[in-house]
Amino acid sequence: MVTRRTLITGLAAGALTGFLPQRLGQAAAATDPRAPIQPLALTPRISPRTLLGPGTQAQDLYLFNDTIFPIVRARRGTRLKVAVDNRLPVGTTVHWHGIRLPNAQDGVPGLTQDLIPANGGQFTYEVPLPDAGTYFFHPHCDETGQVGRGLAGVLIVEEEEKLPFQAEHILVIKDWRLAPDGSFLPFLTEEGASKAGTFGTVRGVNGVGPARLSAPAHADLRLRILNLDSTRTVQVGTAEAEGYIIAYDGHAVPPADFDTCDLGSSQRLDLHVRMPAEGQSVSIFDYRTGGEPFLLARIEATASSFRKRPFKPIALPAPNVPKADLRKAERLSLSLQQATDDAANVLDGLPPDDPLAKALVDQYCTGPRTFWAISQNSWPTGGTKPMPVLAFVAAPGNWVLHCHILDHMETGMMGYVSIA
Repeated sequence: MVTRRTLITGLAAGALTGFLPQRLGQAAAATDPRAPIQPLALTPRISPRTLLGPGTQAQDLYLFNDTIFPIVRARRGTRLKVAVDNRLPVGTTVHWHGIRLPNAQDGVPGLTQDLIPANGGQFTYEVPLPDAGTYFFHPHCDETGQVGRGLAGVLIVEEEEKLPFQAEHILVIKDWRLAPDGSFLPFLTEEGASKAGTFGTVRGVNGVGPARLSAPAHADLRLRILNLDSTRTVQVGTAEAEGYIIAYDGHAVPPADFDTCDLGSSQRLDLHVRMPAEGQSVSIFDYRTGGEPFLLARIEATASSFRKRPFKPIALPAPNVPKADLRKAERLSLSLQQATDDAANVLDGLPPDDPLAKALVDQYCTGPRTFWAISQNSWPTGGTKPMPVLAFVAAPGNWVLHCHILDHMETGMMGYVSIA
């Protein structure tokens, strides 16, 4: 057991792309019993939709409240009391990605709770919201299948003070695995899982195809971008407008000039964009296509009373996240290799009761000659390369860590750290 509240994990050579603690970067926030409660009802259910238009097959999507990527808004410092009524034919859970919360509310079946049973099972989550930012929620059961059918939502935790943005838009990037007739293709393939993942065949933002939006001319626009795709890494860039990065993965950062920014699966990006004159537009592209850029969204500038003026970025309030005391930190090393035998033997050199020894890496996650690193670079088997040190304040509980390329997670790149 790790007995200290602070932990440093040094990832040794052989660490795998995306194998990051999903919640471990921050200690769980203490729940203030006086914090205002915002009730929320979530009903996962089958919702037939025709994603490719007339003449193609309707498919059974899995949606929260019959909505593709519903948006939940709440104020920082409040609590969500979420009543889940599972109407799906399969068990599920709800995981609150990026939120600092008690371990029992983390939504990981077999680790923090039982599955919410199919066909009417119920569960109530109590979710503190200590940090403003752009977050999301999704199941932690059959992720490629349930998320592949659309089961995810956006959680916006708003700052307590009103910020001087004049418009806001949300872009949810997610591809769909569809055949030409509109039917679903297999969400996971062995070939995909053994490489970079099983990619979607139809690209989509807020549904299918590029998003078409509008905002007032010369307005200060806050653009929240979430990559909820199971596999794809996108390189987000904009044309015809100035922009600044103001938050990354839910956390405010000092405003930085925006050219392009890579977003892996599950990552989020907040931009401050100044809209152009009336009749012009802002185009948001994915430049990581191997060919022509893919249009993610086009935002038309509409008539407004705002005037052209110098562009000064709006800085978000700094996050109040506990910092690790490195002087008292416990230091552990994690070395991951391809698992050709019993996965428990992958982590040579760690005692069997070490919490990091519980991580499992499946043979499909790496090729025979290459290991994938946290930096997304690779090197031949047997090579060594210094890896960045991850420092975090850890709260008690069993915290899952996994690759967010969902094929990789479902084929073994998943484990947990147990904090006493």
